[in-house]
Amino acid sequence: MEGNVFVVGLGLIGGSIALAVKKAHPDAVIIGYDVNEQELKLARSLKVIDEVASSLERGMENADLIVLATPVMQTEKILAQMPVHLLKENVIVTDVGSTKQRIVHHAQRLGKQGITFIGGHPMAGSHKSGVTAARTHLFENAFYVLTPTNGVAVEKIERLKEWLKGTKAQFVVLSPEEHDRITGVISHFPHIIAASLVHQAQQYEKENPLVSRLAAGGFRDITRIASSNPEMWRDIFIHNKGELLTLFDRWIAEMKKLRSIVEEENSAAIYHYFLEAKQFRDGLPTRTKGAIPSFYDLYVDVPDYPGVISEVTGYLAKENISITNIRIIETREEIYGVLRLSFQSEEDRAKAKACIQKHTNYETYEV
Repeated sequence: MEGNVFVVGLGLIGGSIALAVKKAHPDAVIIGYDVNEQELKLARSLKVIDEVASSLERGMENADLIVLATPVMQTEKILAQMPVHLLKENVIVTDVGSTKQRIVHHAQRLGKQGITFIGGHPMAGSHKSGVTAARTHLFENAFYVLTPTNGVAVEKIERLKEWLKGTKAQFVVLSPEEHDRITGVISHFPHIIAASLVHQAQQYEKENPLVSRLAAGGFRDITRIASSNPEMWRDIFIHNKGELLTLFDRWIAEMKKLRSIVEEENSAAIYHYFLEAKQFRDGLPTRTKGAIPSFYDLYVDVPDYPGVISEVTGYLAKENISITNIRIIETREEIYGVLRLSFQSEEDRAKAKACIQKHTNYETYEV
C-alpha cells in the first residue's frame, strides 16, 4: 500500500507500529509527531519514521492513516480537537489505548462528519519504554483488538488490517464494552492486586524490617507489574471505572468466600480452590502474547566464583543473543546462586538455553 501514515506518539507502541507498517509497505511515508522533541529526533535518526511533522495539523492534513499512540487522556483531547475539515476524505483514524468505551465516545464527532474511526488495542508490550525499545516484531502473535464504531464499513476494517499486517498480530473485533470488560479482568484489575500486595508488604515492613529483604524472588515476580507507569494506570483506571467497580465487588465476594473456607479449615474446599486455579492457569495459551507484557525468563544455577556472570553472558554475546535484564537471586537453599536472565522473546530464551547447555554444565530451567 502507498500513502502517508501519521503516527502521533513515538514511544514503544507508536514506534513499533511505525516499523511494522514500514516493513510491510515500504512505499508508504511514515510521518511522526511527539511532544517530546528528544524522542522525535531519536525516531528520525533511528529511521523509525521518514519525516517529522511540524504540528498535529500538518501531519494530519495529508495522512491516509492516522495512528494515535498516546496515553488515553491525551487521545481524548486530540480527538476532541482534531481538525476534521483538513482531513482527507478516505482517511482512517485509529488509536492504541487499552480502554475503549470513552475513546470511541469521543470519536463519534468524527463519524458524524464522515471520518472513519476504528478503535485499536495491540495487546503486547515490553518492560522497556521509549522509541529506542521499538521493535518490528513486538506484536507478532499478539491479539490486536479492533473496536469499530457503528456504521463503519467492513472494507474500512479490512483496509486498516492491511495497513497493520506487518505487525503479524491476530486481529479480533469486539465492541468497546466487551473490550473494556475483558481487559479489566485480565489486565487492569491484576495491576490493582499487584499494587495492593506491595502496599501490604510496605505496611508490614514497619513492624518487621526483614519483610523487604525476604520479599525477593517470587514476591518480586508476582508483583512486577506494580512497577508500571503510575500516570498511565491512573488514567486507565479513570477510563475503565465502571468495569473496575464491578470487579471490586466480585473480588471482595471471592475473598469473603475464600476467607470463610480457611476459617472453617475446610481442607477439601481449600484443595479444590487451588486445584481449579492450577488447572485453568495451566490451560492458558503459552505461545500467544497477552495484555500484560510477557516475561521470557531463564534461570541458571551457577557456582559462586568470580567471573561466572561474565562467563555466561560472554557465551550469549558470541551468539548475538540479547539480554533485556539480568539479576542474581540468592534466596534458595543449597544453591550458591541463581542467575535470572530476561529476554525479548521466547525464541531468544530458547536460543540462550541451548547456548548455555552447549558451553557449560549449568542447569537451566523456566518457571
